[in-house]
Amino acid sequence: MSDRILERHIEITPGVAGGKPCIVGHRIKVRDVVIWHERMGKSPDEISAEYDLTLAEVYGALTYYFDHREEIDRDIHESDAFIQALRVETPSILSERLKAGRGE
Repeated sequence: MSDRILERHIEITPGVAGGKPCIVGHRIKVRDVVIWHERMGKSPDEISAEYDLTLAEVYGALTYYFDHREEIDRDIHESDAFIQALRVETPSILSERLKAGRGE
């Protein structure tokens, strides 16, 4: 896929979605499509239907990912680490209530 064709599907706009690569006209990040496809096992058809995207947009995001795999994987890893740190620092209110109800 040429860069010109890919540009019709993927854009990076400062101030939008943290400046991360997104599908043109959507706030859906390339990394979101990658997670849905690679980690959650959703097919491009399922992603297209569920998020009202064309197959070209889904495949454009996946193509961008494979062209920039190290960068996108690093972004996903950093997000995972951030979420894990938040979980450690901010206990779940529900968990705390359940513990209190059991007398722990």
